[in-house]
Amino acid sequence: MSTDITKEIPEAAAVPPPGAAPAKQKKVPQGHRRLLTRRDRLTLGVMATLPTILHIALVWVTALASIALAFTTWDGIGFDSIQWVGLQNFKELFEQNPQFWPAVQHNVIWFVVLIVIPTPLGLFLAVQLDKKIRFSRVYQTAFFLPVVLSMAVIGFVWQLVYNPDTGLINSIIGANEPGKYIDWIGDPDLNLWAILVAASWRHTGYMMILYLAGLKGVDPSLREASAIDGANEWQTFKNVVFPTLRPTNTIVLVVTIIEALRAFDLVYVFNGGAEGTELLSILVTNNIVGESSRIGYGSAIAVVLLLISLVVIIPYLVSTFRKERRA
Repeated sequence: MSTDITKEIPEAAAVPPPGAAPAKQKKVPQGHRRLLTRRDRLTLGVMATLPTILHIALVWVTALASIALAFTTWDGIGFDSIQWVGLQNFKELFEQNPQFWPAVQHNVIWFVVLIVIPTPLGLFLAVQLDKKIRFSRVYQTAFFLPVVLSMAVIGFVWQLVYNPDTGLINSIIGANEPGKYIDWIGDPDLNLWAILVAASWRHTGYMMILYLAGLKGVDPSLREASAIDGANEWQTFKNVVFPTLRPTNTIVLVVTIIEALRAFDLVYVFNGGAEGTELLSILVTNNIVGESSRIGYGSAIAVVLLLISLVVIIPYLVSTFRKERRA
């Protein structure tokens, strides 16, 4: 009879007899929480500490050191030779350096050309590829290939194209004969524009990818509504699609400005930034790494380049952070 009662009331079997020690209850695991071992903490610490140290040492320390050296003269041999000169480097840069203002002008021209030619062309290619035409992947890969290549490699390739004797362009137009040579690289009136053609060739693929990513985010219902209203393809793009690309246009503008300011590799491979192709980045390199080794003066040029960059980057970051807070 007692057995039947126990079966009917299973809780009775779980009750310990009088005087017996209570059974230990097993702890129920909460979620999937797991404590890190000492080895895990050590590994995470190393993985977080080393990149932080490298970033601070290679970015922030060098940037602050460059700003400090801009107010000094130093030939790079021993720290005892560093002398404080105040604003003398900047005064000499703005008033006495015949290459500074042409370099600023060339950087501005570089930006204008990249905005006027490859940016609209990249947008056009993105719109065509967004229509899902046949072999769109092949075209996309072909147009984006120059972006993958190094700027130095692009410079060597275009040097072969511009070669006055055996180059492709002179061979086509018949300017590879004695007395008819066109020196695309050595002529100060032509070399900057010749380099800009090579830079635009690469920049077009970059812009195409950015705009293609932006077009993928456009709501298809907007296009359908525009078609129902009777708008043609151009009107739909102008009044519906392009306004939705405003965030992409902002990114394109910032990227293009940065590309124009940091232009260096292509020019240095072509002719070292001489004879009509002066750029701010070339002046920095020639003064710091060149034979003169005027590190303080070169740092002053780098500070000017940094300030120009911050004028563009800071408003973009402020706008981005404001949008994130509103969201």
